[in-house]
Amino acid sequence: MMGYGNFDQNTAGIHFRLRARAFIVAESQNGPRIAFVNLDAGMASQLVTIKVLERLSKRFGNIYNEDNIAISGTHTHAGPGGYMQYVLYSVTSLGFVHQSFDAIVTAIEMSILQAHQNLKSGSIFISSGDLDNAGVNRSPTAYLCNPRDERERYARDVDTLMTLLNFVDGKSQKSIGAFTWFATHGTSMSNNNTLISGDNKGAAARFFEDWFTSISTNSTTFDAQGTHKHKTNIHTLIAKALTIKATGGQPCNQTSSQGFKVRKNDGSRFVGAFCQSNVGDASPNVLGAFCTDTGLPCGSSIHSSCNGNDQLCIGRGPGYPDEIKSTKIIGERQYLKAVDLFMSAKEQLTGKIDYRHVYLNFTNIEVKLAGNKTAKTCPAGLGPGFAAGTTDGPGAFGFQQGDKKINEFWKRVRDHLKKPSDYQVNCQKPKPVLLSTGEMFFPYAWAPAIVPLQILRIGNLILLSVPGEFTTMSGRRLREAVKQTLISNSNGEFKNDTHVVIAGLTNTYSQYISTPEEYGQQRYEAASTLYGPHTLSAYIQEFNKLAESMAKGRKTVTKGPSPPDLSSVQLTLLPDPTGESPPPGVKFGDMKHDISVPKSGFFSKGDKPSAVFWSPNPRYDLLTEGTYAVVEMLQGEKWVPAYDDDDFCLIFKWSVDDKSTNGLATLEWEVPKSASKGVYRFRHFGSSKKTIGSTTEYFTGASSAFTVS
Repeated sequence: MMGYGNFDQNTAGIHFRLRARAFIVAESQNGPRIAFVNLDAGMASQLVTIKVLERLSKRFGNIYNEDNIAISGTHTHAGPGGYMQYVLYSVTSLGFVHQSFDAIVTAIEMSILQAHQNLKSGSIFISSGDLDNAGVNRSPTAYLCNPRDERERYARDVDTLMTLLNFVDGKSQKSIGAFTWFATHGTSMSNNNTLISGDNKGAAARFFEDWFTSISTNSTTFDAQGTHKHKTNIHTLIAKALTIKATGGQPCNQTSSQGFKVRKNDGSRFVGAFCQSNVGDASPNVLGAFCTDTGLPCGSSIHSSCNGNDQLCIGRGPGYPDEIKSTKIIGERQYLKAVDLFMSAKEQLTGKIDYRHVYLNFTNIEVKLAGNKTAKTCPAGLGPGFAAGTTDGPGAFGFQQGDKKINEFWKRVRDHLKKPSDYQVNCQKPKPVLLSTGEMFFPYAWAPAIVPLQILRIGNLILLSVPGEFTTMSGRRLREAVKQTLISNSNGEFKNDTHVVIAGLTNTYSQYISTPEEYGQQRYEAASTLYGPHTLSAYIQEFNKLAESMAKGRKTVTKGPSPPDLSSVQLTLLPDPTGESPPPGVKFGDMKHDISVPKSGFFSKGDKPSAVFWSPNPRYDLLTEGTYAVVEMLQGEKWVPAYDDDDFCLIFKWSVDDKSTNGLATLEWEVPKSASKGVYRFRHFGSSKKTIGSTTEYFTGASSAFTVS
């Protein structure tokens, strides 16, 4: 899996499906346009971006290109790895995984294609407001290193602002989608989790989409501003939103020839996306960090450790100790704030569609500092605080956040891999260099040198596509600098009402960006700031150049060197499944353990019925746009799909039977409050091959019926 860097964290099922959600905005049929993709993944990948652009070029020519497309990761830490092209980010997934990579590239391509096919005349409304209870700063001591007068301008040490766009069809005056940006980490699911999950932002998207579908089904309509036409007030609607499909999903009403649900969007399905922002130090584990051995708070030490052991200091989400409950709660908080903003969005975006994009070699940028001083960025490098991890997911034993020394043992290990040059050691100070990834090229590059910077404009909204994780204060400084540059160079076209939003982890990934003051403390975020103490200053300087170009109407910018395509040198150590057969006397899809019915004879809301099927490795077919698991409801004499593995309440787990070494699929359903009384059963879908080269065969199996009362 991708996010925590944990070798032992291998996927073993699905909490709910990952998605790519896209919007396209164009001035006219042949006018300027931008495409923005919100991807349920740990982060964007340079290689994914390259291959998506190649595919789109074959479909559309130069309509969509590196300048006007942004691909932004939600930063879920419960998605698959193996889709990044640099060594550091593929080590823990045992290299490149073609299956994961291809699924991600295809999802992005299809989301853009569907958005392109559904282009129609319409309007966009914007709204913003504060969400106070969905994030805390996980490095508060580092934040306190920032100047007092700067900190006193803000009420919190995390960004609480959520910004929402409501897309409204010009003909029907109905909303067709809404995208939000808000900063909180995708770490509600822990580093022990083995289920594929969109984490709290993916959950928020599902809840928002299900809510809108339910409201629309009940004949509720909205005017062009997204305002509810009936007299029901917003507080009633939010209360209603809490109960409508908050833990369940919409009935499956369209199936493929194999019985798998197809969710292709023909333009009629509302798309709700929850995008990432300056998330660097913002954690969803809002209860704080506690020592697992004593149960006491870890304290305010810069090391975030318990008696010197960083692995014992763990952040707690609001549903502690249930991480799925924490995911649900943080997801609901974002979704309910989005409903509030959606219903109150009155300000219409007007003006130009515009964009600027540049590639920069970030390892050697000359940065102009105050007092006519200059400095340079460095080759990518990581400090020992990086190896310590965070309170969201601790790293290796023997390291602590804030470490400014490396012991002799780890120095020898480091030097065996690559001893940092004297230039690198001096450039990165006060960070001690644990891994000089910018100087490591075996078997291929360990970290990016060339990164993209991009500004997208939709009228008076500016989206800053940043290829990493800006800390709270770093993001604030970048937004303010760009806004001031736009206003001072535009002859009145940009004003104080211009909205500047950071779209984090976009187009590629270059880890963290801390302020110079935070860099001095060398907690995890600073130790992971690749290009040295002046990284943020370089970003602000170069984004200001793009902003000035946009404000002055200069269409051309120096593009810079293109990033490498390393697809031809990727190493893959994770083997594909080699073929398998069911145990003697059974076939795939047969039950190993049928439903265990309670003594009462029925299940109630909140119960968790489950069933276990004989099932081979799920990787023979990912069943994209399909499902491994379905809960069917008996309607008359017909079984009708009601929930599937894209729903928050139905979990698909896969494991190996200890006695036979054959695969087992477990389907577990938490009966939601919204479930109708009636008769249900589980159905499992899967695929298999007898040998590596044989034809894929599909199967299905069903459990006994059971009653929900």
